[in-house]
Amino acid sequence: MDDLQFIRVERHPVGETGGERGWGGDVVVVVLDRPKVNALNADLLRELGQIAEACTVDPPGALVVTGGGRHFAAGAEISDFTQAVTRIPLAEAFLASFTALAAVPCPTIAAVNGFALGGGAELAMCCDFRIAGEGAVLGQPEILLGIIPGGGGTQRLARLVGPAKAKELIFSGAQLPATEALDIGWVDEVVPDDEVLARAIERASIYANGPRVAIRAAKRAIDGGLEGSLADGINLEYDLFVDLFDTDDATTGVASFFEHGPGRAEFTGT
Repeated sequence: MDDLQFIRVERHPVGETGGERGWGGDVVVVVLDRPKVNALNADLLRELGQIAEACTVDPPGALVVTGGGRHFAAGAEISDFTQAVTRIPLAEAFLASFTALAAVPCPTIAAVNGFALGGGAELAMCCDFRIAGEGAVLGQPEILLGIIPGGGGTQRLARLVGPAKAKELIFSGAQLPATEALDIGWVDEVVPDDEVLARAIERASIYANGPRVAIRAAKRAIDGGLEGSLADGINLEYDLFVDLFDTDDATTGVASFFEHGPGRAEFTGT
């Protein structure tokens, strides 16, 4: 991925996992780098999709997405909405890249700095968790352009905050400061602006140091279960539960429980 133009990829070694083949158990940080406000154009989105696919084939310990500069992402590149020749490829790029990011099997965290509007808010919602700076602002203002969110906003926001609150936010195009977004469950944690990325990496490192195979299975069970019936979700959970007993981490965890008590196992992620 040396040919990236609008994204920087950083690798943060965790514990003794650094140096493994591929990503190993490290935390991968994806930094949007399209000044001034990281507006999402088709090229940036394709790069994001490329990274997401690489992290699906070879999952790192955890993945953090953040914005370079002052803002996470202030939305889509609005100039691309003016003509069908550009708006359709942009819409397709949103769908493909966000679907790929949401499917990354390891824990994902959005470190939200500054504006996360429109496609930027939708990008943050593709991640498992959102940690926002005190000065961050989230919103789905597409309605003010006479359109609706096109990167999953109507679906993911409703699942996070409930249908009625999602309708209120989307119908009005309101922009919420981070503390209000925290109150309704749009973000999971608010920290000082200069601590957002560090806190996201800290939290990601906890997951990366844990039983990574089991965490990935838990994510698959939760996400997959929400897509079907309760019975289908329970059956998926059962299959994953049984399969995990064949992993080294499960053997280590059970043995450590009897030898040292709960919560003291040292996992290898295999």
